[in-house]
Amino acid sequence: MTLEREAAANTAKVLSEALPYIRRYVGKTLVIKYGGNAMESDELKTGFARDIVLMKAVGINPVVVHGGGPQIGDLLKRLSIESHFIDGMRVTDAQTMDVVEMVLGGQVNKDIVNLINRHGGSAIGLTGKDAELIRAKKLTVTRKTPEMTQPEIIDIGQVGEVIGINTDLLNLLVKSDFIPVIAPIGVGANGESYNINADLVAGKVAEALKAEKLMLLTNIAGLMDKEGKVLTGLSTQQVDELIADGTIYGGMLPKIGCALGAVQGGVGSALILDGRVPNAVLLEIFTDTGMGTLISNRKRS
Repeated sequence: MTLEREAAANTAKVLSEALPYIRRYVGKTLVIKYGGNAMESDELKTGFARDIVLMKAVGINPVVVHGGGPQIGDLLKRLSIESHFIDGMRVTDAQTMDVVEMVLGGQVNKDIVNLINRHGGSAIGLTGKDAELIRAKKLTVTRKTPEMTQPEIIDIGQVGEVIGINTDLLNLLVKSDFIPVIAPIGVGANGESYNINADLVAGKVAEALKAEKLMLLTNIAGLMDKEGKVLTGLSTQQVDELIADGTIYGGMLPKIGCALGAVQGGVGSALILDGRVPNAVLLEIFTDTGMGTLISNRKRS
């Protein structure tokens, strides 16, 4: 079967456009946070797996960190375990932690690994408890209102924050041509498990590996200005200004904070892009236009 002239020309254009980007990223590490809407349809899941396999095939080193909040919520509901959230974080008692580990470390992680492997990759599933990949401590949440003389310390259970990443393990896997797929479960000093926000884990992994790029797949086209237009290339200083003037607020603050922290910690750039778009990862990496909102210490090149 031969391509029609127009289709052949389009294919050649895509390949030639991709070539300089392939050269730019060969040998570099890219950390991709995968979850939420990008996991919703078979088409999107298959496209994501193929994107990751292609990246590895052309010499790029992808590291995947995944979430799984909706899947955790579904199983908790089926088990008649009620969920509570404080500042967007799921209160995680011992019973809920068991479900988190079962869903993230078992079901979701293995589904992603299996999908990547079915499309020609060599993925390995990990949680933060494997070789103490993600060392964590209990996250302390405080709240203060004008009526309080002292801040209130709120116990949200086994919710953690990252204090260290075992880069030796990740580098070993990457150099052995494996694709690490990481569930955001941390381990404490006494072996206790911690539920950690996947964006935060992805940011810390990217920072520890000095990754070229951190990519956060989300359910919006990117960071919007006050007129609803997507902001593309932003410096860290511009992000600080947008937070100060109220353009960035609410639920976007933790994600932006994660991206900003990663760039300030040595990651080449961080990107917030729409995981609902098929092949979003490849479109961002290998095309001139790119997608989403890029945050860096330099302008988009």
